[in-house]
Amino acid sequence: MSPTDEIIHLVLVEWRAGMPAASAEANTLVQRHLAPLPFVRETRSGASVSPEGLENGFEWALVIRFPNRDALETYLPHPEHLVVAEYLRAHAGRVVVFDLPAT
Repeated sequence: MSPTDEIIHLVLVEWRAGMPAASAEANTLVQRHLAPLPFVRETRSGASVSPEGLENGFEWALVIRFPNRDALETYLPHPEHLVVAEYLRAHAGRVVVFDLPAT
């Protein structure tokens, strides 16, 4: 597979009111459940550090690199992904998911 096959999976989250520790728990879940998956190349998660202030209410992001579309499609129904997805559904007020080619 060439690097041009890579897919970037981006998730933006705005937490529901009263969820101050949600980002820390989400980061822990990503490292525990997603980072070890053999078809995941890389994970990054956390709060924005942008000085622009253009987050539009989104407080946390997750970026996952997959080697190809097949890996993304394997990931979506995977039980380890569902652990994180359920956490986000339970604690997020808004979620945006965007998948794009790495190049």
